[in-house]
Amino acid sequence: MDIRSLFIFGIVCYTLFKTLKAPYIGVMVMAWVGYMNPHRLVPWGFIYSLPLAAIAFLVTFASFMLNKNKPKFIWHPASILMVVFLLWCGFTTIFAINPSAPEELMRFFKILLTVLMALMILRSKKHIVTLVAVIAGSIGFYSIKGGVFAVLTGGSYRVWGPPDSFIEGNNELALATLVALPLMFFLLTEVKNKWIKFALMAGIGFSVLSVIASYSRGAFLAMIVTAGFLWLKSRIKIPLALIGFIFALAALPMIPQQWWDRMNTIETYEEDASAMGRINSWSMAFNLAKDRPLGGGFRTFGPTAFGLYAPNPSKIHDAHSIYFEVMAEQGFIGLLLFLGILGTTWSLANRNIKLAKENEKSEWTVNLSRMIQVSIVAYMSGGAFLGLAYWDLPYHLCAIVMVTNIWLMQNKESSNDLQENAPLEKTICPETGRTLY
Repeated sequence: MDIRSLFIFGIVCYTLFKTLKAPYIGVMVMAWVGYMNPHRLVPWGFIYSLPLAAIAFLVTFASFMLNKNKPKFIWHPASILMVVFLLWCGFTTIFAINPSAPEELMRFFKILLTVLMALMILRSKKHIVTLVAVIAGSIGFYSIKGGVFAVLTGGSYRVWGPPDSFIEGNNELALATLVALPLMFFLLTEVKNKWIKFALMAGIGFSVLSVIASYSRGAFLAMIVTAGFLWLKSRIKIPLALIGFIFALAALPMIPQQWWDRMNTIETYEEDASAMGRINSWSMAFNLAKDRPLGGGFRTFGPTAFGLYAPNPSKIHDAHSIYFEVMAEQGFIGLLLFLGILGTTWSLANRNIKLAKENEKSEWTVNLSRMIQVSIVAYMSGGAFLGLAYWDLPYHLCAIVMVTNIWLMQNKESSNDLQENAPLEKTICPETGRTLY
């Protein structure tokens, strides 16, 4: 029996045993399994095909139900939009073009279910920061490994993500890395140990190299946008600019010529088959959404839809855009709901920044809210060229912002953090007037 399979299985069993007393640990396990996919690291082991995410969810749910002081669900425009979006996706699936659409709906349902579970469990600063660390560390495992690989090979090969996952492809891993990088910057402001700080800074550097070594043109453009917005949101603009300049000087000589050749095709996209395939796919998505108010349902990007709506029916291409992916599959209404989730997340992050000014102990929430906004920019700019609309992370970011808002409102007149299992007083959402819990 493979030792690595036993090791990973042992970690899962131990953490789930701890979950029985502390439900928030189960949320961390679900995030770890969902983003890092540790069982996929052993393709020949017994653990590879085990439904670890489902097991973690069931244990977490059972622990939550047995918890006497469990808080209620957070009713906020963002959480309401997530529920409505999921219901809308279920409705469009009834009329889906592809018969296998229900399978993708179930996958998305499981993802949002874990996010909504986090909304019912997480409350304290410890919970929030730990979840951020788990997400950043899980994605960072692959981005740092990819950066080291790029250095050792001179950037001659592309960096790939874990198999059978959302971020398996080089483009997808690059986008995931860009979204996770601001979370790493936030963790830099939280840790006190100088060695951990040094490790985080090294991890950020290798992660940037991983994005470059992905050879993803969309990720390269998104990296420029993200870096600019990160600089605007940073409180150490001059040191950050100097670090970026030094890093660029050190990295540029290491970049191979084939990388530059790949990036130069951005200017001549008319001659690039991949770029023209995307334009054909986006045209199909727009034509389909105009003709079908409910969209085509999950897994629309196939021969049937292209035969009916694409300018060139023979060039079947994936969505390669979160916007056109949702537009084609869920219609314009679904697209508005999807953008509404991202918009309310951004808006609530702004509110968190304003609320934090009233409590000197809330500085960490300012840093977190700003970095989440940078992550949203990374996701929305990189997502313009990649189809990751139903990926976990944007919805987890939304949940983190909502839980942070609850923490701020509960601590508005107190300098003490909430106790881990303390019962919470009722809080009224200023936008809807609803009782949050």
